[in-house]
Amino acid sequence: MCPNQSKQKMETLFKKHRMLITQVRTDIVRDNIKSINWDSQLVGIRGSRGVGKTTLIRQYIKQRYGVNAGEALYCVMDSMYFTNHTLLDLAERFHLAGGRHLFLDEVHKYPTWSKEIKEIIDLYPEMKVTFSGSSLIQILNADADLSRRVLSYKMKGLSFREFLIFYKGISLPSFTLEEILSNYDEICSQVTSVCHPQPLFEEYLRVGYYPFYDVSAEEYYSRIENVVSFIIDQEMTQFCGVEPAYTRKLKAMMMFLAVNNPYEVNIAKLAAYLEISKNTVLSYLSSMERAELVHLLYADNKSVTKMQKPDKIYLSNPNLFYALGNQPNIGTVRECFVVDQLSSCHSVEYSKKEGDFRVDGTYTFEVGGKDKSFDQIAGVKDSFILADSMEFAVGKKLPLWLIGFLY
Repeated sequence: MCPNQSKQKMETLFKKHRMLITQVRTDIVRDNIKSINWDSQLVGIRGSRGVGKTTLIRQYIKQRYGVNAGEALYCVMDSMYFTNHTLLDLAERFHLAGGRHLFLDEVHKYPTWSKEIKEIIDLYPEMKVTFSGSSLIQILNADADLSRRVLSYKMKGLSFREFLIFYKGISLPSFTLEEILSNYDEICSQVTSVCHPQPLFEEYLRVGYYPFYDVSAEEYYSRIENVVSFIIDQEMTQFCGVEPAYTRKLKAMMMFLAVNNPYEVNIAKLAAYLEISKNTVLSYLSSMERAELVHLLYADNKSVTKMQKPDKIYLSNPNLFYALGNQPNIGTVRECFVVDQLSSCHSVEYSKKEGDFRVDGTYTFEVGGKDKSFDQIAGVKDSFILADSMEFAVGKKLPLWLIGFLY
């Protein structure tokens, strides 16, 4: 390709950058934009499809660099540009044009991303590279050793607190778990002074996890199904070695989990239902957890072995139960919410004897409705009930929605 043609191709990328960055709104920005060290030479942002990685990156570019490509350039890695150009070609031309910060969205769509990014940061040490990718990409085991050089961040869907900001215009701070467990009365008063959280929390459980609820519930659930199908059909076959012929089995497993109480799920039953071996079920479940489709809980996280049977299995977030199942069990949905929110920054174990969950080896939680008794955690140190349908705490029985303020 002649130099003029290459220049024209670069100009096309600049135009796409300007168009995409101009379109993004910055009136509501998630707090994790502040926790990412964007000035590091190499930053990786991973997360499940649909949680908002692309929007966050574009918002940062708009706030920091404006809409025109120059010092910064945003590229989606399945762009037609890369059919006859390498990522190294792009970095060289961007560097010669005075570029300083390269943003690469969905790097998993470019086969040799890790090798070429390593070469870019070696060749141009003054250039910063920020990339996003599927939760399944293995930075630590990639073709090039990036593990010692990349700052890796994991992005989740909306918390209940973020749902209030995004969809209800209600802005409230986040709290650590320790703050929630020691100051729950004050936090409840703060929240209830600006809204009635219970009906909003019920809405969040149905339609609040993904930042694209700008349509009807039916269309929202259809988009969730599309997200699940894409992860299974495209990402798990690419990154987890799942044979395309077995993707229907994985979807059947998701549907099975959506309508069955986690107490009743066992590997033998699941294997029989799917007509595959128990070892294959365990392998699939491990991959599905990495893909953020499910949560696997064990009674002792420190002693978990590679092919160990989990003690409990949940879908990864409450909205999946409503998208994939009809009339899900509310008890399962509540527990799923607690596991999802706590697992963002805490170790969560299944508690076989006392309560439902043990967190960080310290706190014990029993989850239920407002009439839940303390019988199962009587006399247990640092134990609490997380109860639905409550706006204020009663002793150590705390409103369930409080756990939605962790991030």
